[in-house]
Amino acid sequence: MTVSLGAMPEPNPASRPRCERCGRPVSHCLCAHITVAANRTRVLILQHPDEHKHPLNTGRLAVLGLQRAELLVGERFTQLDTILSGSGLAFLLFPGESAQMPQPLADNSAGGDMLLIVPDGTWRKARKILHANPILQTLPRLSLPAGAASRYRVRKTAEPAAVSTIEAIERTLSILEPEQDFSFMLTPFEVLIDQQIAAMGADVYKRHHAQSRVSD
Repeated sequence: MTVSLGAMPEPNPASRPRCERCGRPVSHCLCAHITVAANRTRVLILQHPDEHKHPLNTGRLAVLGLQRAELLVGERFTQLDTILSGSGLAFLLFPGESAQMPQPLADNSAGGDMLLIVPDGTWRKARKILHANPILQTLPRLSLPAGAASRYRVRKTAEPAAVSTIEAIERTLSILEPEQDFSFMLTPFEVLIDQQIAAMGADVYKRHHAQSRVSD
């Protein structure tokens, strides 16, 4: 899970027709670049409304790239009690003192009972989701080990180790299910970044983003 402090807006996004599936302008539709991975671990993304409105949010892309994934939008999620009561082992992907590193699932049956919950928004908004839903704070936490820097070159963060939501999910699932290749989840994400850099222009990108660490 990762967060952002801002990004360059697209020019007049409301004036352009959008793809109903990926949410991008039809002229920049990402659907042709999406391949669906057969994940065993169920993924539930809890997306803050501000992130849902953002043209560069990657939570939507993560759900489109997984067979077993769902995205809910809001701050308070009353359905969590029901979701968790019907699930087996559930983990929250969010750093904390008690957070553990993900470990490979023991066998093929374990993943079917495992639920990975991912708050999606800026760090401040993600923490608001946690505080608004106390049940989340009762869950065991997973936190990613230090790894490669985020490829999200057009969103800034003060957290040097932050990565985008789709990157965090891809890295976590790759550890939990090492027999599966999740790397192609990032293909539409890479195209999205390239599109945004082209739209803002090389000079603007270099001035505002080229030297910055980035995240979703």
